[in-house]
Amino acid sequence: MSEKYGISDALKVLGISAENNGTSTGDNWIDTGESFLSSFSPADGQLIAKVQLTNKEAYEKVIKEAQGSFESWRVTPAPQRGEIVRQVGNALREVKSELGKLVSYEMGKSYQEGLGEVQEMIDICDFAVGLSRQLYGLTMHSERPGHRMYEQWHPIGVVGIISAFNFPVAVWSWNSMIAMVCGNVCVWKPSEKTPLSAVACQKIIAKVLKENNLPEGISSLIVGDYKVGEYLSHDSRIPLVSATGSTRMGKLVGQAVGGRLGRSLLELGGNNAIIITENADLEIAIRGALFGAVGTAGQRCTTTRRLIIHESVYEEVKSRLVSAYGKLVIGNPLDEKNHVGPLIDTEAVDMYLDAIKKVTEEGGKELVSGGVLTGEGYESGCYVKPCIIEAENNYLMVQHETFAPILYLMKYASLEDAIAMQNGVPQGLSSSIMTLNMREAELFLSAAGSDCGIANVNIGTSGAEIGGAFGGEKETGGGRESGSDSWKAYMRRQTNTINYSNSLPLAQGIKFDI
Repeated sequence: MSEKYGISDALKVLGISAENNGTSTGDNWIDTGESFLSSFSPADGQLIAKVQLTNKEAYEKVIKEAQGSFESWRVTPAPQRGEIVRQVGNALREVKSELGKLVSYEMGKSYQEGLGEVQEMIDICDFAVGLSRQLYGLTMHSERPGHRMYEQWHPIGVVGIISAFNFPVAVWSWNSMIAMVCGNVCVWKPSEKTPLSAVACQKIIAKVLKENNLPEGISSLIVGDYKVGEYLSHDSRIPLVSATGSTRMGKLVGQAVGGRLGRSLLELGGNNAIIITENADLEIAIRGALFGAVGTAGQRCTTTRRLIIHESVYEEVKSRLVSAYGKLVIGNPLDEKNHVGPLIDTEAVDMYLDAIKKVTEEGGKELVSGGVLTGEGYESGCYVKPCIIEAENNYLMVQHETFAPILYLMKYASLEDAIAMQNGVPQGLSSSIMTLNMREAELFLSAAGSDCGIANVNIGTSGAEIGGAFGGEKETGGGRESGSDSWKAYMRRQTNTINYSNSLPLAQGIKFDI
């Protein structure tokens, strides 16, 4: 099936062979002598290729090379660092189609979403290039005469990046491109479920570094399971670990990094809701909810998992959503006529089925039934039916994030109740309200409104742009990536006081005369 969509040609362009080393500093690929990790496509169950695992010895080589590369990279002028990132963006433009196809085939998201993910990488490169001339500090007035105060920002060193399978390349770029223009070097541990996409990206950036005669350790790759991630989180030589994934994983990383007083940037689970008020444009509301719930087969941290609907429009919204779900086409993500692709693997399918079972046992009512699809085109066993379940916000499974296309519907009477329901979950990533009423919108965006890191009006919960800071509160981890001033997470702040007078007055008027 893959040949029909040109996967072999895409792999050839990206430099992916049947067996690939998974450990590298720049273009220096290290043979670890370890076993190979097999990457199977959830689209058709076929083996795509294999990637050799990283061991502790190879990890040590990577970190030492990274530390050495940091010595010269940190003093390279920031605009020059931006020029390298600009070239990375151009290199991505040249292989957008091929890399988007690999992302789609290896992860299971639609080809359009795969292309969108690569475009997001290109966009963040453009953003980082501009940022390389805007790493601003502040100046302050000193209380002491003849003194000047200011602050500046310096790179912190080796940045560890742990990314998840659902965005196998974009999240790495959010972190690495910003960290690089800030003067840091990066070590990337991708999800073991999507290693080939990571190998392809490492080859792209390694070529740029080589063409510019730059140290190889500016960008490094390590591949393996959670044990390889533990190398980063427990390593005191890594001042910052940025980790994207489940709340459970984030707690482990946060504890390990915090235990050595390092920094962690955590972007974890979401349990996102859209409030649909009686003043909503229902056409927009239905479309926003539909893509939010079934896009990427429900495997986004910003996926819409709960719809909180005003009682006056509840039946109409329910009816229109059920009708829309009946028109969804599920199948191979590389076929652009399909709306929904597969889950990442059969383990995810089991979690999906278990969640439906448990929420119906709690009292949930299936409006659109779930289930696993079988037969021609569904041989991988990873295709499931997006489902809609009427439920209560306090159900255990509703409080829990299930990484699958399960949408919970519930009704409300007052907007204050709806906001309380929206906020009444452990996670706090993304949220939306659908309304044409200014007062409702402003209340939702106020301090008494959504407690999420992202709060939208008349758009869905997913599809964040790179210009804004991305991340959330509570069990989502509190980290911020991508736009705004998220660059500060990758740097250390230094306050400077310069005395240009001929005396030495002390602050706060303290006298210390001898």
